[in-house]
Amino acid sequence: MADLRTNFIGIKSPNPFWLASAPPTDKEYNVVRAFKAGWGGVVWKTLGEDPAIVNVNGPRYGAIHGKDRQLIGLNNIELITDRPLEVNLQEIKQVKRDWPDRALVVSLMVPCEEQNWIDILRRVEDTGADGVELNFGCPHGMSERGMGSAVGQVPEYIEMVTRWVKQHSRMPCIVKLTPNITDVRKPAQAAKAGGADAVSLINTINSIMGVDLDIMSPSPSVDGKGAHGGYCGPAVKPIALNMVAEIARDPVTHGLPISGIGGVTNWRDAAEFMALGAGSVQVCTAAMTYGFKVVEDMIEGLSDWMDSKGHTSVDQFIGSAVPNVSDWQYLNLNYIAKAKIDQDLCIQCGRCHIVCEDTSHQAITNMVDGARRFEVIDEECVGCNLCVSVCPVENCITMEPMAAGSIDPRTKKVVDKDYANWTTHPNNPMAVKDAAE
Repeated sequence: MADLRTNFIGIKSPNPFWLASAPPTDKEYNVVRAFKAGWGGVVWKTLGEDPAIVNVNGPRYGAIHGKDRQLIGLNNIELITDRPLEVNLQEIKQVKRDWPDRALVVSLMVPCEEQNWIDILRRVEDTGADGVELNFGCPHGMSERGMGSAVGQVPEYIEMVTRWVKQHSRMPCIVKLTPNITDVRKPAQAAKAGGADAVSLINTINSIMGVDLDIMSPSPSVDGKGAHGGYCGPAVKPIALNMVAEIARDPVTHGLPISGIGGVTNWRDAAEFMALGAGSVQVCTAAMTYGFKVVEDMIEGLSDWMDSKGHTSVDQFIGSAVPNVSDWQYLNLNYIAKAKIDQDLCIQCGRCHIVCEDTSHQAITNMVDGARRFEVIDEECVGCNLCVSVCPVENCITMEPMAAGSIDPRTKKVVDKDYANWTTHPNNPMAVKDAAE
C-alpha cells in the first residue's frame, strides 16, 4: 500500500492534501469538519490586525461555467478574515491541540512594519501552530492598502518581510506568491534570499468575470458597482503548473520546497503538481464546489495510482517531471508524429475535418471514394494535434510517432530521431548558434 504521509519542511501530515487559506478555513467549525473528512492539513484563513476587516454584505463570488454547469473558474472579492484576531487564535490553539497529527499553518498579512510582524508572530506562536504562510498574493482589497500582491510584486519587500519573520519566529515560513507578475522566479528568489523555508503558489489571478449588461456593472455586482477580484479553479491550473515548474527548475530556487496551489480538483491534478516539484498541494475551489469529502476520492485515487506505478511513498515521484521541462529551443525538431483516426471509434461528427480545413493544414478528408469518411492525409499533416484536442471521443484520434529511417511523406526526408544528441545535432538551430558564438 502506498504511504501518503508527507513531511513538508518539518510539517508532518497524513497526506499531501491541504485546504488553502480561504473561506473554508475561516473558523474552527469548518476546519474540524475538514479534518474529519480526511484532509491532511489546512492553512487557516489569513489573519490580520484588529480592528477586524469589514467584508461586503452582498455577492462575493462570480463563476464561469461549462455548458453542463460544471464550474470552470471562480472569482472572489472577499477579504481576509473578518473575525476578531483573538477569537481566531483561540480556535487555532484548540484545533491544534485536538488534531496534533494534522498540519495547521496560519496565513498572515499585516502592514510592512517590522513591529507589526513581531507582534502577530508572537501571538501565533503561542497557539502551537506548525508554521506560517505569508500572504503576498491577494490581488484585491488588501493590495489597495499596500499589502497582499502589492508586496508580492516587489521582490525587495518580499525579502525584507521574510527576513523579519525568520528573525523573530521559530516557526517554518512559507511565502505565498502572486501570479500577477511577469516573472515568478524573481519573487521566489527573493523569498529564498530572505530565508523562507518554502514557497506556495499560485494565489488568485486578477480578474473581472463578466459584465451584467442590464445594469452595466461588473459581476459580482454590489449595489450597482463591481471590482476586480481573484480568479481560481480548474481554469487556472495550467498557469499554476507552469509557475511551479519555473521555480522548480530555476538554478537559484532549485531545491526550494513548494506547496502547489491552483485548480487542484482530483488526484491526478495533485500528482501533476507533485511531479513538477510540489511537496504538498493546497485546495480551495474543489472543496467549495463539492464539499470536504472530495478529499476521499483524492486520497484513494492517488494511492491507487502510486500502487500501480510501484511508488511506496510520495517522495519517490515528487519532482520527477522537472528534468523534462524544457525551453522551446531545446525541443527535438527531428521528432515527427502523425494523427491517426480510429474508424471504429469515429462518430462521423466531422469536427476534426472542419477545424483542420478552416484553421490548420487541410490534412483531413471528409470524403473517401464518394462516401463520408474522415482520414488523415499524411502528406499534409504536421502533427499539430489540434484534431485530437477537439475530437469529442477519447482516444479516437491519436498521435503516432514515425519510426527512425522512414520517409516523412510531407517533407520527403528520412526521419532522424536522434534524441540523445539533439542539443548538439546539426539540425538544431540553437546548437549551430551556440557553436558560432
